Amino acid sequence: MLTGSSSAPLCHIVDKLRSEFAGRDMGALNFFLGIDVKRTKEGFYLTQDRYAEDILERAGMTSCKPVATPIDAKGKLATDGPVVDDAHSYRSLAGALQYLTMTKPDIAFAVQQVCLHMHDPRMPHLALLKRILRYIRGTTSHGLLLRASSDFSITAYFDADWGGCPDTRRSTSGFCVYLGDSLVSWSSKRQPTVSRSSAEAEYRAVANVAAECIWLRQLLGELRCNINKATVVFCDNVSVVYMSSNPVHHKHTKHIELDIHFVRERV
Repeated sequence: MLTGSSSAPLCHIVDKLRSEFAGRDMGALNFFLGIDVKRTKEGFYLTQDRYAEDILERAGMTSCKPVATPIDAKGKLATDGPVVDDAHSYRSLAGALQYLTMTKPDIAFAVQQVCLHMHDPRMPHLALLKRILRYIRGTTSHGLLLRASSDFSITAYFDADWGGCPDTRRSTSGFCVYLGDSLVSWSSKRQPTVSRSSAEAEYRAVANVAAECIWLRQLLGELRCNINKATVVFCDNVSVVYMSSNPVHHKHTKHIELDIHFVRERV
């Protein structure tokens, strides 16, 4: 990813790179930083099957039995148990899985749960790590399809798990952002503070996705791809929708911090 300071905007850097590589035909893109790029009639199909095979080989699980899901959706991850014998290997595999989420958003939440315990991994965490690898075993060819679309707009979806962590009772926020028909950004992250209501947890989540959409619009503007349509964010919490439209502080919402009400300004 290219970044620049305020004195050297991104568009100037892109122009400089374009002029530097003008006249050089490097051919069609097939492989870049562990990502395989396949051109189809629908668009670009991005996979990391070779990188996934390398991770499975490092873990010694090339012939493991696949599973249908990367994590048990009904149960909570236990935090106690025997200490993992090889913590360095655990951290190495967890870090490798973080890069694998570049084309596999379906494992983002499970990998986030594994990475929360890298400082002190226990056997239940190692079991979850192995389950993710077993899921990858059966889905190495899965990836992202970036379609060519005439709909040049940004659409976002988000949700929050209120008080999902059994130890800290912090909530987990998750969102995905589409540019036209293509998924371009996603996240699963534990919130930094404890929310006293589901509305507060959801509102912190919408604040995160709003900031992501604003950054994406600014990035596309630097690349001279201006978006004239308003960004639509979908939410399943009625209280958050009402507060985003009319942030009135009554007794049930006084505990929500003022700084996350910047969403109203964007609306």
